[in-house]
Amino acid sequence: MLQKLLLGLSLNIIFFSCDSKPKDKVGIFLGGQIINPSSRSVTLYQGNQNIETIGLNDQLGFQKRFDSLESGIYKLEHLPEYQTILLEKADSIWVRINAAAFDESIFYSGNGASKNNFLMELVLKQELENRFLSNKFSKKSELFNEILDSLLFEKKQLWIQMDSIIKLSPIAQKVTQAAYIYHYANIRERYALLRGIQWNKKESEFFFRYRKFLNFSDNDLAFFDPYINYILNFISNEALKYNQSYFKEKKTSDFNIRRLKELDEKISGNLLRNNLARAIAFEEILTFKNHDQHDLFLQYYSTVNSSPAYLSEVLTLHSDINKMGPKKQLPEIKLQNVTRDIVSSNSLANGKTTIIYFWSQTQMNHYKNTLERVRVFQKEYPQLRFVGICIQPFNLMVKQVQKMMGINIEDQFAIIDFEKASKTWVLTLLNKSIVINNKGQIINGFENFSNNNIELLLKKLQ
Repeated sequence: MLQKLLLGLSLNIIFFSCDSKPKDKVGIFLGGQIINPSSRSVTLYQGNQNIETIGLNDQLGFQKRFDSLESGIYKLEHLPEYQTILLEKADSIWVRINAAAFDESIFYSGNGASKNNFLMELVLKQELENRFLSNKFSKKSELFNEILDSLLFEKKQLWIQMDSIIKLSPIAQKVTQAAYIYHYANIRERYALLRGIQWNKKESEFFFRYRKFLNFSDNDLAFFDPYINYILNFISNEALKYNQSYFKEKKTSDFNIRRLKELDEKISGNLLRNNLARAIAFEEILTFKNHDQHDLFLQYYSTVNSSPAYLSEVLTLHSDINKMGPKKQLPEIKLQNVTRDIVSSNSLANGKTTIIYFWSQTQMNHYKNTLERVRVFQKEYPQLRFVGICIQPFNLMVKQVQKMMGINIEDQFAIIDFEKASKTWVLTLLNKSIVINNKGQIINGFENFSNNNIELLLKKLQ
């Protein structure tokens, strides 16, 4: 992988050396092509704000010049996936994406490409490392730190090589360095959450000595995933009491209230604080078993958060979850059947108790595994109906795949407007399942189709 990363950086230097040439400081151009698209548009976000949704043309391409964008971190979304992109004034970037293998396929060219290709190479390398590091959490802290120090040093050397040739701007330097510095700092915090519950003061101070080199109030990174993930785990460590199990505590409203308190005391900068508080609020509200305690949590959240828009968003989520409660009628959304006709979700039950499961065209292995589980359930519970819903509109490839798999297409539908549907049905995980009775009333709006609880529920329904 290291050779691949070095090769990728070398290619960037060869093909995109124009990054280091003088630029005409006007506007930002962004264009590209989506192979095997999972939707008909791409959307550019700054933080949580939708900057522009751009439709794909007949050649599956898109392009847009922005005259007033500020330099900084953005997100390029092609539902249901997204990736961070760093844009600066005078950048002229083309991106090629194969939606069937989203992260692995992203490649940038043009002015501003090198820094973004570097970020993508880090993402891919870190994904491979995560599998390696998952077996190292049992090691003692000294050895674990040595492993991370080695990985951090490797990325630092690669960054120095790139910066010496590309001549990155100050904001590009900050973001590309943060991409690996905070990634490894986050892994250390996760290690401490698992292994540090019985450390004494001296042991904790020794392990956390890296914190003194980090910034806890950088609004430039307020929407940068490696930074946000690190700060959230830092806050969790600070909120965890001596000898408490993180895995038990993280599921409680009391712990999330303590996290808000730590955020309030130790993190500055309204943009950063509000985004972190929003993330904690979403984690809490989406912990459905805490629903009876959410009103208390929301009272405290409203004292920490200063964004009316975020407060409204969190309260709307809370309300949407209420609408998905037992005995409530399943909220209506529009779906597409396999003949491309628009139908109402009200027709799903069709006089039978129905289990709704979800899948994505970008994760066909997940779909295959889900279908195998469905076939087992159909044999055991023939009186129940199992309905699959694709989170993207159907395309020709889906029809061919379903025919090859011998799927009953009468039980297959697709979401037309994912953004709207995901809010209405609170779709946050692909493994989510919704169980409704023969009248379309909700039995369980938040079951996990891949765990054992669904089997216990099915036995009760037979």
